[in-house]
Amino acid sequence: MLGMHWADWLVIIIYLVAIVVIGTWAMRRVKSASSFFISDRKFGKVMMMFFTFGTGTHSDQAVGVAAKTHSAGASGIWYQWLWLFVTPFFWLIAPIFRRMRAVTTADFFQARFGRSVCVLFALFGMIQMSVNIGNILRGSSAMVTAVTGGALDPEIVIMAMTVIFVAYGVAGGLTAAIVTDFIQGLLTIVLSFLILPFALHAVGGMAGLREQVADPAMFQVFAEGQTSASGEQITLFYVLVISFNALVGWVAQPHNFGMAAAGRTEMEGRVGVMCGILFKRVCTIAWVLTGLCAVALYAGQEVDIDHVYGLMAHDILPAVGPGLVGLFIASMLAAVMSSCDAFMVASAGLFTENIYRPLIAPGREDRHYLRIGRIASAVVVLFGIIYSFWLENIVQGLEIFWKIAAMMGVAFWAGLFWRRATSAGAWAATLGSFGAWMFTGKISLFGHELWNFDARLAHRLPEFMLRSDGGLALHWQMIIYLVVGLIACVVVSLLTRRQPAEQLDPLYECLRTPIGPDEPETEPFQLPPGTQPAPRSVLIQHPDFEIPRPSFVGVIGFLAGWLAVAALLGVFYWILGLGA
Repeated sequence: MLGMHWADWLVIIIYLVAIVVIGTWAMRRVKSASSFFISDRKFGKVMMMFFTFGTGTHSDQAVGVAAKTHSAGASGIWYQWLWLFVTPFFWLIAPIFRRMRAVTTADFFQARFGRSVCVLFALFGMIQMSVNIGNILRGSSAMVTAVTGGALDPEIVIMAMTVIFVAYGVAGGLTAAIVTDFIQGLLTIVLSFLILPFALHAVGGMAGLREQVADPAMFQVFAEGQTSASGEQITLFYVLVISFNALVGWVAQPHNFGMAAAGRTEMEGRVGVMCGILFKRVCTIAWVLTGLCAVALYAGQEVDIDHVYGLMAHDILPAVGPGLVGLFIASMLAAVMSSCDAFMVASAGLFTENIYRPLIAPGREDRHYLRIGRIASAVVVLFGIIYSFWLENIVQGLEIFWKIAAMMGVAFWAGLFWRRATSAGAWAATLGSFGAWMFTGKISLFGHELWNFDARLAHRLPEFMLRSDGGLALHWQMIIYLVVGLIACVVVSLLTRRQPAEQLDPLYECLRTPIGPDEPETEPFQLPPGTQPAPRSVLIQHPDFEIPRPSFVGVIGFLAGWLAVAALLGVFYWILGLGA
C-alpha cells in the first residue's frame, strides 16, 4: 500500500483523526479575534513547555541536522544548536513579552515607534512565517518520500499535510495549537529517538560506528576540516556569531510572542520557553547520532542528503515490526503540524490586528476580524507552499530563515533598551540590514543574475572572511548586516526628533510592572485599572537607557540555564567519545 504495511496506515489514520477532533474541539474556546490569536492565557507550565517544544521543533530540522551531519560530521549539530548559547536568555526575555499585555509582537513596534514601523514588522513577520512553513513542508515531504521508497509524490505529501493543520488551526487558532501540541510534542520525541537505537545496533554501537567511520574529524564538535553548507569552517567563532545573530532575531520571530505570552503568568512563560527549548536540544543530539550512523550504513553510496533521515527509517524500521513506519510518519506529521499551526496563527494575527483592523476596515464587529484572521491563515500557508517548491534544499532554507529573522531584531532591541531610538532609526536599522544582506549576497530575477558579491568583490576581502570556494563566509555576512543595521539605527536616531515622553512612559511602565495574579486582559501596553507601575530600576543610571536590573528569580534562572547548557555540551562530548 504505497510502500507501507496496512498497520502503518492504520497508525497514521488514528493519529490524524484524533488531532483533527481535538483541534476542532478547541474551536469552542475561541470567543473573540484576540483569543484566536493569543488564546485565553490560562495555560500552565506543562502545556507551555510542550507548546514551545512542539512549535520550536519540526521535522525539517531533523532532516537538516542529519543531512549536515552526514556530510560534515558531528558539527552538523550547530545547524540547530546555534540557539544553544541563547537558551538562558529566554528566561529573561519571556517576562518582557508577557508584560506587554499585547496580542502580537507588532503591537510593541506600534507602541514604541508608531504605525509605520508596526506595518513594516507585520510584513517582515508574515514573510518569515511563510519561509518557515515552506522549509518545514519541503523537509517533511523529502522525509516521507524517502521513508516510502518514493511511492508517495512530494507534492501530494505537502498538500495533504497542509490540509490537516489548516483545518484545525483555522478552526481553533492558538488554543488549538497549544492543546494539540501536547500530544504532538510527545510524538516529536518519538520521531527523534525511534530510529536511533536500531541504527546504533546496526553499526555495532559507538565502538562499531568509530570503526566504520574512520575520519576522527567526523566526531569533533569543532574541527578545522568540517565545513558549513556554504563551505566555511565550523569553528567556535563561526558558532558564536550565528548564535548572536539568533539572539538578535529570536525576539523578532512572530510566533515566539505566543510561546512566551500565552501562559497564566510570567513564570509559565519563563519555564515554558526555556525548558521546552532545552528538550529540543536533547532531541538534536539524537538527530546527529542518526546522521553519523547513516555515514557508516551508506558508505560508498550516493545518497540525497535531504533523504538521509527518512531513508534510515525506510531501511531499518520495517524489519523491526509492522506499524513502526506508520508511527514514524505520524510523529513526523506531528512535528510539522505543531509548528505550522502556530506560524499560521501568528501570521494571521499580524495581518488582522496590525494591518487590516487599523488601516483597511476599522470599527467592524469582532466576528468580522475573526473571519478575516482565518482567511489570512490560509493565504500565508499558500505562500509557504509556493516557497517550498522553489527551495533547492533544506540547509539553504535554514540559512535564509536565520537572516530574515534578524532583519528587525536590531530595531526591537534598540527600542526596548534605548529611549533615544526613533521611528526613522528603526526604519534605517531594518532597511540598512536588509540592504547589506542583499549587497553581500546574490540577486537574481527570473533566472537573470543582477548582482553577485562573491563574483565581483569577495576576492578583495581578507582570506579569513572567505569560504573555501572564495565567497564571503556566512558568519561574516551576518556581522556586516548586523553592524550596518546598528550603526544606521544609532546615527539616524540621533539625527531625528526623539519619540515623545508621553508615548514612551506608559510603555516602559508596563514593561517593568509584573503580571498580577488573575490579572484581567487589557489593551496592549495598558495596566489594569488600579495597578500602580513598578518603580524604575535600571543597570545604567541614565534617562535614555532602560536596561532593567534583573530580579533574584531572573538571575537564578539565568544561571540555571547556563548550567543546563554546560551539561548538554558535556553529555554530547561524552557520547561522541564512547568507543574511542
